[in-house]
Amino acid sequence: MRAIHFMANNSHRSPTDTDMSDSRTLNLAKQLMTRQSVTPLDAGCQQQMKNILQPLGFACEDMPFADVENLWARKGTAKPVVCFAGHTDVVPTGPAAKWQHPPFEPVIKDGILYGRGAADMKGSIAAFLVATENFVKKHPNHKGSIAYLITSDEEGPSINGTVKVVETLEARAEKIDMCIVGEPSSTSVCGDVIKNGRRGSLGAELTVRGKQGHVAYPHLAKNPIHLAAPALSELAAEVWDQGNEYFPATSFQISNINGGTGATNVIPGELQVVFNFRFSTELTADDLKRRTCAILDKHGLDYDIKWTLSGQPFLTDKGALVAATVEAIREVAGIETELSTSGGTSDGRFIAPTGAQVVELGPLNATIHQVNEHVTAADLDVLTEIYERILEKLLA
Repeated sequence: MRAIHFMANNSHRSPTDTDMSDSRTLNLAKQLMTRQSVTPLDAGCQQQMKNILQPLGFACEDMPFADVENLWARKGTAKPVVCFAGHTDVVPTGPAAKWQHPPFEPVIKDGILYGRGAADMKGSIAAFLVATENFVKKHPNHKGSIAYLITSDEEGPSINGTVKVVETLEARAEKIDMCIVGEPSSTSVCGDVIKNGRRGSLGAELTVRGKQGHVAYPHLAKNPIHLAAPALSELAAEVWDQGNEYFPATSFQISNINGGTGATNVIPGELQVVFNFRFSTELTADDLKRRTCAILDKHGLDYDIKWTLSGQPFLTDKGALVAATVEAIREVAGIETELSTSGGTSDGRFIAPTGAQVVELGPLNATIHQVNEHVTAADLDVLTEIYERILEKLLA
């Protein structure tokens, strides 16, 4: 991870000067937020997007897989292909009574937009659309192509969403050159952090077998909890790598342990342990599997392990997209952004392996997935202008 420092040479008027009631982006975000698109539902969001994109000259292609709705839209046939990627699905609201306002009835109060999807990520989608409208009207004969890859499966299992669309595009040799993912990346100020990569995610479900018995007769049983404890301790203490310039050190975290019948006087026959690695480019998934099994074998455990690779680490170190994004943020927001690979996974993990340059840029992420999710309303106009400026730098 590193910060990139430049001298800001452009000022930008305060977003508070914007009359929010006239904000095209804000009003569109609110319209999208009223749609109860809890994953994997789209609830008409993509149709609303098509209603905006088609008059601008986009060819819109629905790509449904199983119960997931996906949209691939493209304007132009030339390269480079600059793609906006995101998702219309949102996570469940939790108890609606705990919200200050109904979660699917967006409200602006004291300059803050409240509602499910405000930050993750219907605000970004609205900013995508308005930035595209503005750019196409100013540059009807722009270079290259503008594309949209939108799914309703990002918050779910991510099986029938972006990954399937990318596979379809790859099969017909249709390539994305540069991709802006609208995930909420910012920390304190809109645009202060962009993700130019993500760590890989490798999960495991470990079953350690013992022998069930009575706690009063441990010599007649084998307690898998006792047997596994030293191995788990060693896994937790292991230094997997030191990270590098862009990635923190690989981490190992146990998320769930379950064993026993519920009775206090029974030694369990099996132990289930769920754990996850978030790993850097210093290691591969196969490295982690091999080293994990070596530790388990060293402790003589009788075990089975099921691995799930959710995503490989990826990095867009440099190139036209990173340069354009950093410059656009500096010119519009007047701040110096930081390149980061921290946080969880995103659908960028499915797009980057095709050779595309990928960055994630969106609003503040402080309240995503929470009750009373919100963003500063004026930030959506700032984000719109940044997206438009990126298009100008790449395609004008």
